[in-house]
Amino acid sequence: MGLSIRGYARHRGVSEAAVRKAIRAGRVAKETDGTIDPDKADAAWQARSDPARGRPTALKQKPVPRAAIESVRETLAESGTPVPGSGAMTYLQARTANEVVKVQTARLRLQRLKGELVDRARAATQVFALARAERDAWLGWPTRVAALMAAELGSDSHTVQTLLERHVRQHLEGLSEIDVDIG
Repeated sequence: MGLSIRGYARHRGVSEAAVRKAIRAGRVAKETDGTIDPDKADAAWQARSDPARGRPTALKQKPVPRAAIESVRETLAESGTPVPGSGAMTYLQARTANEVVKVQTARLRLQRLKGELVDRARAATQVFALARAERDAWLGWPTRVAALMAAELGSDSHTVQTLLERHVRQHLEGLSEIDVDIG
């Protein structure tokens, strides 16, 4: 004696509608008394079903790369969510990390649209150009003012220019040691 459609659905872990559909499609056969032999039906279901359309089993699932797991752990830690130990990551934890990343990405996009964020490469280029223009202006300054200063001091123009250039270069060398971190 076999199982009813409802009993076989419970045995198989699917809905009654799925069992009825399998019977109509000929993947599962009923016995003469109208019941379903679970052993025969399981074998027939397996042989005649498209594995790509079924539920993923533990054998079908691909292993998760270590880098992905570490990324999830970092995201959870940044968001203040408890991070699991070295054991397996749960689906809920991975899903939480994914949602946190989506929120962070949306926040950054919004800040960029509001003009609160700038492009790092562009800012670095502009800082470099500004520093170079400032340096060039300082290097040209002794030449422009040496004659005026020499006239006011009653001194030799060449001597004043040489002194100014030496002191400006020393000052610029000191400034060049400053490390600008825009990261």
